[in-house]
Amino acid sequence: MRHLHLGGEAIQSAMRLEDPWALELEYTRCMMAFLLFHAEPRRALMIGLGGGSLAKFFHHRLHALATHVVESDERVIAAARALFHVPPDDARLMIEHGDGVQALAPECCDLLVVDGFEDEATPSALVSQAFFDAAWCALVQPGALVMNFMDDDPNLDRSLQRLERAFGGAVIALPALRDPNVVAIGLKGAPAELEWSELRARAAALERRYALPFARYVERLRRMNRCTAGALQIAA
Repeated sequence: MRHLHLGGEAIQSAMRLEDPWALELEYTRCMMAFLLFHAEPRRALMIGLGGGSLAKFFHHRLHALATHVVESDERVIAAARALFHVPPDDARLMIEHGDGVQALAPECCDLLVVDGFEDEATPSALVSQAFFDAAWCALVQPGALVMNFMDDDPNLDRSLQRLERAFGGAVIALPALRDPNVVAIGLKGAPAELEWSELRARAAALERRYALPFARYVERLRRMNRCTAGALQIAA
């Protein structure tokens, strides 16, 4: 196993040497739950590279997706390339050094992935109301934002409230199965609700395709979201 640390004890990324393309950290697998709501993304903007786990998985498994990654630390990019098997840029992957906030532009992507940390804290620029408003504008419709938070973040509720304001309430929160993380998914152009039977059918198909526990993600959605016995309510 190889781990990436940035200025502290927190593990920012992990890679099993015998399977460098796999999503080793459990919270990264949970982030793939966005596929339950946005199954065929075409253009992704990713803020934060880390060891490149999600970027590699996208490149290896989502062949219709082009991914643009913006990372603020050149040393992280160098480490990801040299030590974590991140492939060179090609037609479906571009990694650049820069400010992820400045990379947002109207309708530049249909999938926005935000996983930026300074040790165990999310930078304030990535949880401001202005950032979430810009994130909504950056997505075409239908589109999805998926963002990682720590579950003990003292500002988690405030961040989720800001995200809900930007996305008109169309936000789903998913506690990770084991890791101390919460994955938030903001949806643009989603239906007001989805029946549990439909979500379970989608999960079964996604499990067959990606070998990730999507059925467990569906059941986990009951923890933090509005729902009835028959459906998950997406928008207020």
